[in-house]
Amino acid sequence: MTTPPIEIIYKRADGLDIYMDVYIPTKASKESPSSVLLWWHGKSLSSKSSVAPDGSGMLKAEACFRGLEKVTEILPRAKQNAPEKHNLCVVSADYRLAPQTRIPGILEDCSDAMDFLHSASFAEKTGNRVDPSKLVVSGSSAGGWLSLLAGTGIGFRACGLPAPRPVQGIVAIYPITDLLDPFWKTKQRPVSYMDRVIDFTEVQSFVDPASPKTSSAALDGKRSIFYHYMVQEAILSSLLLDDTGIKEDNFSVAAGLRLKKGNPISPIYIVTGNSDGKVPHVQSMDVVLALKEIGEQVEYEELEGLDHGFDREAKYTMDGLYRFVEKVFR
Repeated sequence: MTTPPIEIIYKRADGLDIYMDVYIPTKASKESPSSVLLWWHGKSLSSKSSVAPDGSGMLKAEACFRGLEKVTEILPRAKQNAPEKHNLCVVSADYRLAPQTRIPGILEDCSDAMDFLHSASFAEKTGNRVDPSKLVVSGSSAGGWLSLLAGTGIGFRACGLPAPRPVQGIVAIYPITDLLDPFWKTKQRPVSYMDRVIDFTEVQSFVDPASPKTSSAALDGKRSIFYHYMVQEAILSSLLLDDTGIKEDNFSVAAGLRLKKGNPISPIYIVTGNSDGKVPHVQSMDVVLALKEIGEQVEYEELEGLDHGFDREAKYTMDGLYRFVEKVFR
């Protein structure tokens, strides 16, 4: 059984307390601290994703509560067991949500979470049982995109931010990788996996950038439909970049990697299903191709017939992911 997380406010911004939940293996000690996997959730950076209580793998908005239930609600099934099975500290970090916070603020939160892991406050709150010098960044969908951006520094300069501190590895699960992909530019009314068109009135308060800022979603789950509305109306770039003056191509991972040729890039692992209806797997393939072109390390798993969110089912233990993590820290 997973032990309750240590709940830490790692920063305050826009009047919000922004949390990370830290799951420390029982084997970890001051003498033998555990390595870290820093995890960011997805849902187009506009909502939180979680697992249905019945284990069906459905997505819904995250409940605004803190406690033991959170590990079964936010972390994918394989990561629920990671602290004990793999002796790995899993940190699930919140960030301010779009469109009330644009991508510069979101990337700032990612970098601040990484910095906080190296702080005296984090060491004190975790009893010095965690070694932040051994850090892999990870996430799924939009969270996978954040891991690629934060792990490589792509997009930070365009946002006026310093590059994040180096990491030992990057693990991206069915990631978004390019705002210019036609998938994000083509309206789907309805989206391919729904049988109705979502009316604007259902998401009006969430789409409004002037609505109160938040880093979590409501218990009733209304915000969970926001992702599907975003795909339906092809407004991802608008949600993230309106009024910033920043161009979309600054966050194109494959193109950014090609510009980094000759510079150090952390080892990268990407896994996706080739029947993904929410983030086409070609976005992962583009990144893999770019890495191979510039001669960088990449491990790629393409799972036959699997859709978005497959890792939320218990039968997918993500063994390849954890082999990669173990190799990075070896």
